[in-house]
Amino acid sequence: MLTLLSMFYYICLRRRSRSGTRGEALTSRRAVESGQRAVLPVSVEVEQYAKEVLDFSSHYGSENSMSYTMWNLAGVPNVYPSSGDFTQTAVFRSYGTWWEKCASAPPPFRRTPKGFYSQDYIELGFEEPVYPTAVEVLETYYPGAIVQILACSHNPFSQSPPTDVRWEVLWSGDPTKVLTPQARQFSPNIKHISFPTNLLRLEVNSSLLDYYTELDAVILRGVKERPMLALYKMPVIDISDLSDSEEELSDLGGPFRQGGDGKHQRTGNGYFDKLPYELIQLILSHLTLPDLCRLAQSCKLLYQHCCDPLQYTQLSLQPYWARLSDASLGHLQSRCTLLQRLNLSWTGNRGALTQSGFSSFMKACGLSLVCLELSCCHFLNEACLEVISQTCPGLQELNLSSCDRLHPQAFIHISKLTRLRRLVLYRTKIEQTAILSILTFCIELKHLNLGSCVRIEDYDVVASMMAARCRSLCSLDLWRCRNLTDRGLAELVSGCRMLEELDLGWCPTLQSSTGCFQHLARSLPRLHKLFLTANRTVCDSDIEELAASCPSLQHLDILGTRLVSPASLKKLLQSCPQLHLLDVSFCSQIDMRVVQELCGLFPNVAIKKSFTQ
Repeated sequence: MLTLLSMFYYICLRRRSRSGTRGEALTSRRAVESGQRAVLPVSVEVEQYAKEVLDFSSHYGSENSMSYTMWNLAGVPNVYPSSGDFTQTAVFRSYGTWWEKCASAPPPFRRTPKGFYSQDYIELGFEEPVYPTAVEVLETYYPGAIVQILACSHNPFSQSPPTDVRWEVLWSGDPTKVLTPQARQFSPNIKHISFPTNLLRLEVNSSLLDYYTELDAVILRGVKERPMLALYKMPVIDISDLSDSEEELSDLGGPFRQGGDGKHQRTGNGYFDKLPYELIQLILSHLTLPDLCRLAQSCKLLYQHCCDPLQYTQLSLQPYWARLSDASLGHLQSRCTLLQRLNLSWTGNRGALTQSGFSSFMKACGLSLVCLELSCCHFLNEACLEVISQTCPGLQELNLSSCDRLHPQAFIHISKLTRLRRLVLYRTKIEQTAILSILTFCIELKHLNLGSCVRIEDYDVVASMMAARCRSLCSLDLWRCRNLTDRGLAELVSGCRMLEELDLGWCPTLQSSTGCFQHLARSLPRLHKLFLTANRTVCDSDIEELAASCPSLQHLDILGTRLVSPASLKKLLQSCPQLHLLDVSFCSQIDMRVVQELCGLFPNVAIKKSFTQ
């Protein structure tokens, strides 16, 4: 290993010597010592708000309204400098860590870089391309979620197809928890970039927040003329820049490899190659994917280990979405013949991946796949889903969350994946015919997400099919389904008695007066999570039935009800000792005094009560 370090140091010295002349380096040093700076051109700074929301991963709101949707980030502020929970802001779908602990959450991928925190994103287009000097985000409730701001070289309003798309990180940081939920203007120090941009991307991580973060507007400041760098910068040596030219390789390690007879001989690897093969594999399993690929270039022994398909049984390419291309997949293809779990979420947009590149990879590597994450992959089309159905016979988990540009007809191919156990179709254009076909053939489904699938005409028919065909369902997300009635809900809970998680948030056609919620509680004794968000009819008798029938309840959201009293909530908290998340925001009978009293009696329960001011 000492030999490898010496080789790397030698290449670094060669790179440094070629990257700038001695005169340039001396001039730079004198400029620093004397405090002199180059004269910067005078340019007028442009200030602009987002013109259009181009893409996003999730939002709290509906596809058919503006309340709590990402589209609220376009234009001037609606709320700032006020603080609180306002419908005119942009809100992502989740917060905290509770959702990661649910049965429906997939296990994390190995080899995810420690510095990759992003859980959600939004992309914004601005009118004028500028060289950014500042980015300001107006956060109006529970700030601190933003972990990365990026700029893109492509003009989203150009009529020309995107070519040579580049993304640069303007700023990145760790997830934070701000001490107060009050509004703030977030304006981090950003990096200067070499191209003008009118496309920004914000990435967020809400895991440390106590409630939903709300964003009101984004301001891009910049100049139209490219600013000169104030000082000469010595280039930074990066291992990814190192080439394997014959000149450098022939020069490397001359003193280390000369035999006594004057001939060059291949040296050993010390004692490293005497380690058991399995132990070397275990050591390498702790490297990130880029490090693994770089290490493969160091010697034949490590090349053999780094290219072993056993190192690639799990592969998450989501952290590298900005750099992934058809060529990247082609390079990895020969190493992924034993691939079981693949995460391509967020990748391939704006032409970075093509149907042919994706299909080629799946045909070579899809046979052993059991998990495929494709959230927000807008390169997908019907042909891609057909290839998945043909090449992944053992697929058990498929995530197409926010693939909102897929044609409705494409989803019919999912019904051929008869071993599916987890299917996420959040914010897709799936229609009734396709979902009924999927439920008919995919009878092993345990986790199904149909949140914000607004093109399904009759959820009662879908619920009836679930009850008949998918009796092993553990979790079901029907967030914002607009036409589920008490009849459909009664069939669902009677047939799917294994349900542990049920999201009926913002389902306005369900009425407590029919007794549907009490029947739900009696039918689902294993229930851990229940969202009845924004159902104004939830009443004391519903809460009391939950207390009596669902002792394992852990999460309950009854935001917006006007008929629940403090007494019934107290009974619920006494009867459900595992309850640790209760949202009573905008419940008219539950004021802050009641919340404080309940928190004192039940300190292990996070009772949420949002406010406006």
